[in-house]
Amino acid sequence: MTAPRASNNASKFILVLGTLASIIIVGGILYQAQNASLVDEEILAIPEQASVMEMTEPMVPEASIPDSVSVVTDVDDVIQSKPRLPSLDDSDPFVRKRVSLMSSKENLQSWLATDDLLRRTASYLDGLARGVILTKIFPLSPAEGKFTTHRDGEVIWLNAGNYERYNSTILILTSIDMKLMAQMFHFSRPLIERAFSELGYQPRQMDGIILTALEQILLAPIIVEPIRLTRESVAYKFADPELESLSPLQKQLVRSGPENTRRIQQQALLLKNALLNPAGEN
Repeated sequence: MTAPRASNNASKFILVLGTLASIIIVGGILYQAQNASLVDEEILAIPEQASVMEMTEPMVPEASIPDSVSVVTDVDDVIQSKPRLPSLDDSDPFVRKRVSLMSSKENLQSWLATDDLLRRTASYLDGLARGVILTKIFPLSPAEGKFTTHRDGEVIWLNAGNYERYNSTILILTSIDMKLMAQMFHFSRPLIERAFSELGYQPRQMDGIILTALEQILLAPIIVEPIRLTRESVAYKFADPELESLSPLQKQLVRSGPENTRRIQQQALLLKNALLNPAGEN
């Protein structure tokens, strides 16, 4: 398993804005700030990984997220009686206002301070669906403190104290109301489809990407026992080949610790269920 390398360039998942959460979720994780000497080349060199994946022409999944029949009463306060949607170019204030109403955490505002939020969300989700963390898409909060390991003779272990470095980010992600996030997605869907269409995707492909991104999170293993590392040069890797073969997104979830992984997966499941069952039926 690869331990994160230190770098103040933190990237994490936001899942965000319309459907996202997954992703704002999601990614929930994806906060990578560590010591420059300890940085994991594989995780932080996402642009290189992304370009390699493009060369392999991965199949884009298709799916269908059902339309929301109606907007539930408790969301009327958020979307304010279904106001007219802005254009994609002018949608940032619209998105910021409604996402900010889904959580009381002040730091969420700093995540939404960038521009082109829905376009960034589409690109971010596209990466998450492939198990890739696009580190420069959203400026999430950096992990706190320094990455640490401990040794037992020649054996290197991931220090469980590292898990607490991600607590602040996890608190923000888990504070978001996934039911409202799903309802915002259904209301804002024309804008989100437009953002994905600029990437060359059709609506059913967009739905498949969103659901696949959530599955990437849900399929990450929860590792309770101590995690052994190996080190090549300045980069740490998981000693367990199965962990080392995980996607970058899933490795980051593992590095956030079992409890944080459970909490993010719970949010991902809530969002998935709310997207697929907009009427709230059992």
